[in-house]
Amino acid sequence: MARYTGPKTRISRRFGMPIFGPSKYLERRNYAPGMHGPKSRRKYTDYALRLAEKQKFRYYYGLLEKQFLAVYEKARRQRGVTGETMLQILETRLDNVVYRLGLAPSRPAARQMVVHRHLMVNGKRVNIPSYAVRVNDTIEVRDSSVSKQLATKNMEKSTSRIVPDWLNLDKELFKGVLVRVPARDEIQPIANEQVVVEFYSR
Repeated sequence: MARYTGPKTRISRRFGMPIFGPSKYLERRNYAPGMHGPKSRRKYTDYALRLAEKQKFRYYYGLLEKQFLAVYEKARRQRGVTGETMLQILETRLDNVVYRLGLAPSRPAARQMVVHRHLMVNGKRVNIPSYAVRVNDTIEVRDSSVSKQLATKNMEKSTSRIVPDWLNLDKELFKGVLVRVPARDEIQPIANEQVVVEFYSR
C-alpha cells in the first residue's frame, strides 16, 4: 500500500478523531463518511477494531504498512513493554522529532525537510525520515538562507504547539536536542498501542 495522499478529513471522519490535526469540517460532521451518514449502525468485529487502532497509528505517523510492521518487530525484540517501546521508536523518528520541535507545521512537511536535506544531526546531513534520534543528539537547520527561511516560516505556523519536555529547542539557533526518551504518559498516543500489539501477535 502506498503512502496515503487522499482526502485527510475523510480518514479523520472514518475514525471519529482528528488524525491529521484539528478540522472544522470534522467538527460539523463528526460521523463516518458514506451515504447513510449518522444513521449508519454498522457493527465491527474484534479484528476490525484492532485493525482500526493500527491504522490510526499508521496515518498519524505517515508510515507504510511494511514500515509500521518493522517498528513493531523492532519493539518486540527489545526489553520492556512492547507497546510503550513501539511508541518511543515512533516518537524518536527524525521526522517526528522535527515536527515536535516546531521546525515543521506537520509530519509530512517535516519529512519533506529531511528528504530535501535542510537538516543535520550532530553536524552531519541526514535525509532519512526514519532515522532514529538518540538521547543527546542535536538536530539543527542547515546554515543556508533557504533552509533558515523555510524553518522560520514553519516555526511561525507552529507557534500554537508546545515543545514537549523531552526535547530542548533553541529558536535563535534553529537547534534542538533530544534530552531523553519520552515516557508513555508524555506521548498521549492517538490510539491504544496494546491493541496493536495484540493485532500483530494474534
